[in-house]
Amino acid sequence: MRNILKEPLVHFVLFGVVVFGAYLLFKAPVEATHKKDSIEITAEDVAQMVFAWRAQGRPELTQDQLQSLIDQKIAEEVLFREGIALGLDQNDEVIKRRIAQKMDFLAADIAELQELDKDELTEWYSAHKSEFALPPRASFRHLYFSPDKRGGAAKDDAATAKAAIQGRAPGTLELAGIADQFVLRSYYANTSPYQLLKEFGPGFAEELFELKPGDWSDPIRSGYGWHLVWVEKIEPGRIPTLDEVEDDVRMAWRNQRYQEIKKSALDEMLSRYEVSVPSLEAIDLPGLIATDRVNVLGSSSVQ
Repeated sequence: MRNILKEPLVHFVLFGVVVFGAYLLFKAPVEATHKKDSIEITAEDVAQMVFAWRAQGRPELTQDQLQSLIDQKIAEEVLFREGIALGLDQNDEVIKRRIAQKMDFLAADIAELQELDKDELTEWYSAHKSEFALPPRASFRHLYFSPDKRGGAAKDDAATAKAAIQGRAPGTLELAGIADQFVLRSYYANTSPYQLLKEFGPGFAEELFELKPGDWSDPIRSGYGWHLVWVEKIEPGRIPTLDEVEDDVRMAWRNQRYQEIKKSALDEMLSRYEVSVPSLEAIDLPGLIATDRVNVLGSSSVQ
């Protein structure tokens, strides 16, 4: 027995038995104390689920339906974490855009938290007044002469009608039979050049704002035909007071701050990267990009 106990092989076997026994002894407690990742569903999470459900016009949730939503939320969180662990978020354009969008929202939230007092807003507005300039406005009536009904005589008929009604205000006229029915309106109040351009065309808008109030114009052509115009009043363009446009000014200031914060944050983040962009002139893209655009983009820069 003494000779056997002196054998190195026996020593090795005994050592293995001791190690294996220790492993069995301590395995269960070690595994029992392993901390799992936690998923917490808060009362606010449940309230948000209920709110989203009701916002879709659905009937009241049952207990089973609510439990199903909670189970779905847990499953979604588990799948998300496991997907991240497997690297499934890598090189996914949809995920990249979504995360970039959320980063963009963070900049917007920071801008919303900031605010100017009235003195600071007044100072900012004084430097940006031209951006809030009000356009001129015109109030007028018109008589319409249709080329579809009158052919090439429409302009001459308008000129003849002007001679007959010259010096007479619209309220004193019996307009029936003088002109044709217009598809839109016969009276426009406080109308801007842009609105007139959309409805009548640029030539009509330009000529109308050159007229003097209180008399009938010569025939003016629009996209519809010919018109005699009586201008009631024209209000010139002006710079409004801050009180008139304060809400718009604050919104414009927040938007400017948002752009500044976004650019500053992006510049800071870009400084942590070394960006390499190939020259587009060196890439063979036949038929995909116009030659002149390649020349412009050849000296590419990251913005």
